Amino acid sequence: MPEQTYDHKSIEPKWSARWAADPTLFAPEENSSKPKFYVLEMLPYPSGALHIGHIRNYSIGDALARFKWMRGFNVLHPMGWDAFGLPAENAAIKNKREPAEWTHYNIEQMKRQHRRMGFSYDWAREVSTCEPDYYKWNQWFFIRMFEKGLAYRKAALLNWCRECATVLANEQVVDGCCWRHEDIPVEQKELTQWFIKITAYADELLRDIEKLQGGWPDRVLAMQTNWIGRSEGTEVDFTMDGTGEKVRVFTTRVDTIYGATCVILAPEHELVKKYVSGDNAAAVKAMIDARATQGPGEVEKVGVFTDMHAINPYNGEKVPVWVANFVLTGYGTGAIMAVPAHDERDFEFCTKYGIAIRPVIRPYDGSTAELPFCDYGVVANSGEWSGLPSADARKKMSAHAAANGFGEASITFRIKDWGISRQRYWGTPIPMIHCNACGVVPVPDSQLPVLLPADVELSGKGQSPLAGSEPFVNVPCPKCAEPARRETDTMDTFVDSSWYFYRYCDAQNSDAPFDPQKIAYWFPIDQYIGGVEHAILHLIYSRFWTKMMRDIGLITNDEPAARLFTQGMVIKDGAKMSKNKGNVISADSMMDDFGADTGRLFELFAAPPERDLDWTTDGAMGAYRFIGRVFRFVTRSIDRFDTPGTPGDADRKVLRKLHQTIQRITDDFESRWHFNTSIAAFMEFVNELYAQESELTGATLREVSEKTVLLLAPFTPYLCEELWEMMGLAGPVFKQPWPVFDPELAKEDGAEVIFQVNGKLRGKATVAFGTSKEALEQLALGDEKVKPFVEGKTIVKVIVVPDKLVNVVVK
Repeated sequence: MPEQTYDHKSIEPKWSARWAADPTLFAPEENSSKPKFYVLEMLPYPSGALHIGHIRNYSIGDALARFKWMRGFNVLHPMGWDAFGLPAENAAIKNKREPAEWTHYNIEQMKRQHRRMGFSYDWAREVSTCEPDYYKWNQWFFIRMFEKGLAYRKAALLNWCRECATVLANEQVVDGCCWRHEDIPVEQKELTQWFIKITAYADELLRDIEKLQGGWPDRVLAMQTNWIGRSEGTEVDFTMDGTGEKVRVFTTRVDTIYGATCVILAPEHELVKKYVSGDNAAAVKAMIDARATQGPGEVEKVGVFTDMHAINPYNGEKVPVWVANFVLTGYGTGAIMAVPAHDERDFEFCTKYGIAIRPVIRPYDGSTAELPFCDYGVVANSGEWSGLPSADARKKMSAHAAANGFGEASITFRIKDWGISRQRYWGTPIPMIHCNACGVVPVPDSQLPVLLPADVELSGKGQSPLAGSEPFVNVPCPKCAEPARRETDTMDTFVDSSWYFYRYCDAQNSDAPFDPQKIAYWFPIDQYIGGVEHAILHLIYSRFWTKMMRDIGLITNDEPAARLFTQGMVIKDGAKMSKNKGNVISADSMMDDFGADTGRLFELFAAPPERDLDWTTDGAMGAYRFIGRVFRFVTRSIDRFDTPGTPGDADRKVLRKLHQTIQRITDDFESRWHFNTSIAAFMEFVNELYAQESELTGATLREVSEKTVLLLAPFTPYLCEELWEMMGLAGPVFKQPWPVFDPELAKEDGAEVIFQVNGKLRGKATVAFGTSKEALEQLALGDEKVKPFVEGKTIVKVIVVPDKLVNVVVK
C-alpha cells in the first residue's frame, strides 16, 4: 500500500457513522467478572453549542475511559444534560419560544457535536434533568427529606438577583454578585422559602474530608473545609439593661471576656428593629443593602450605637450595644462581644469609635505585648480565672457558664441551610400543598411527578410563573379534600445535579430512582472530572445528597466519588473564552478545519491537564501535522510487513524506544495524568521511527505500527480505527489489550552520562553501566568539548554521579 495523506474530512465521518450505528459499542458488560471503572465528566448545561473550551474536560475523560477498556476494565462512561435553569427560561422569554423547545433543540445540537468528537459515551444511559421521569425523583427525595425534618419552610432574609428575578443560595453569590451575572449586585429580600437542612450533616461533611485526601485535590478540600467553617467556642447570654432580654453571643475566646468592652449586633439581628430608630435605622438599612454588593474581602467597618447597654454575666459590667456591618447574622448567633485588645477586627472598630480597650491576656513569657495581642497566653485581670493558661481558662469558663445557666460550650458552622426555592418556571415543582386546615401537606407519591403546567406566561418578573396557572395551583388537599393551593416555587437546579450520576446506573427505572444493587456495583465513582468552580456548590451538595440517600436506605457508600480531577481552562489570546470578548472558537469550526482528533490531541498535549492552556492555531496545526506523520508512516509500512529480514541494530533501537514509550504512557495514565509528556514521548518515538525506518525488518515494522496505533488510541480514536482497519486487523481498537512493557527490551545498552562545567552542559558520552567514578572523571576531563572550559583554570572539585553525570567545578 503506497503512502497516503491523512484526510480527516473523510475518515472521521466514516467512523462516527459506524459507531453511532452500534448502540452497545460503548456499553458496559452486564454481570462482568472484570474490575469496574466508572469515569465521569460533569454533565453540561445545554447552552446550544460546544466550543473548544468545553471539549478539554470530555477529552480527558474519554482518553481515560478508552485506556481503562484496553487495560481490561468494565467501563461505565455515560453522559447527560443539566437541563433545567434560568438561561433556558430567559432565552424563551427573549425569543418567544417554550423553554422545553429551546432546551431540547440545544440538546440535539450538543449531542451531535459530542458524537462528532467521537466521545465514547453509552448514550442508552442518557439523562436529561428536565424530563418528568427524572424530576419525579427530585420530588420523591424532597418528600422523604420533609418526612425526616430535613426539608422545611421559614421566612428569611435571602439573596435576590434582580436580573434572574429569583433567590440565590449563599454559595451562588460570588464577590457580592450573582454567579450568573457578574455585574449584578445581589440584594437582600425577606421571603418565606424552602430550605434543606444541610447543616445536619455539617460535622460529617467536614469529618469525611479525611476520606477524600489523596483522591481529591487539596485545593478543593481546603475550599470545602473553609466553607463548612467549623468553630468551637462558647455561647454566652448578655442581658439587656432595663429590659432583661437576653443577647446570646458566640465567641471562640471566652478566656478574653473580661476584656469585652461592647456587644455588637449584626444589622439583621432580630433585636435591631426594636432598639434602633430614626437616622440610625436608616444607617442600618444602608449596611444591609451594602452587604449584598460586598465581596468576601475586608470592608470598612461601620457601626451605630443603639443607646442601650448589656450586662456581662461574668463580671456584671455594663457595656454599650452597637450594630456593625462586619458582624454576620449567619455566623454563630449574629451577635459578638468585642474584645479590642485581643482581636484585630474589634481593635480597628473600637479605635475608630473611641470604645475602651482593656488587655486581659499576657504572653506566656510575661513580656508586654503590642495591641492587639491575638495569641493565646495567660489570663489576667479576669477574677478567679486570672493566671490560667488560655486553654484551661476556656474549658473552665465554659463550664461555669453552663453551671450558672447563662451559656454553654458550643460548636458553630459557617455553612448554612440550603435555600432551594426559586421563583422561576423552568425547574422542578416543589411537591407540597398548602391547606388552611391541614397546613403544609406533601403530594402523595402516587401523584408524582407534579408536572410543569403549559399554560403559563413567562415574563421573568414578579412572582413565580406557576402562580398564574389556576389549574396547577388550585387542587384538593390530599388529607381533607378541601380546596388547597400548590406550592408555586421551583427547586434550585443544583438539586438536579446532586444525584444524576446515580441515575446513570439505572436510567430507565420507572419504579425507583435506581436499583440499590446496581449502585453497589458501580459506586463510588472511580474518577470524576470537572471544574474547580464547583468546589463549594455542586461538590458539597452532591456529597450531602449521597449521605442523605444512605440514611434513607438506598445506598451504602458515604461519598459519591473516590477521585476528583479539576482541569484547567482553555483560554484564547490570554483570556477566558466569552462571546463578549469575541474569542470563542466553536467546536464545529475546529472540527471542520482540523478534525476532532487534532482538537483532542492538541488540548491534551499543550499543557498539563490541571493547568490553563492557550489555544493557538499554530499549535493545532502542529498537532494536525503530527497525526499526518503517523498516518503516512503506517500506511507506507503496511506493504513491508511480510518482508523477511534479520533484526539488526535499527530494530533494537526502535524496539527499545517503543518499550520506553509504553512505560512512560502507561505510568502517566496510572498516576499523574501528564498526557502532555506522554504525547511528547510518543513524538520522540515517531522521530526514531523515521530515523531508522529504511533499515527495519518487516516484522519490526508490523510490531511498531500496531503498537503505535494502540498507544495513540486513547488520544486519537478516529486515526487509530482507520489505521487498524487498513492493517487488516479486527476492531474496535479500544477493546484490544493495551501494549505490555518489557523491561529487558527497554533497557539501554549503556548509560548516557552528561558532562558539565560549573553546572552547564558541555558534553556527553554513552558508557557501560557501572563505570567507575575515576574512569568517568578521566573521560569527562579528556572530552574535546569539555577541555576548552577547563584549560588554564583551577579545578576545585569533580562531582561524579555514576551512570548520570560528571560536573567539573573550576575557578
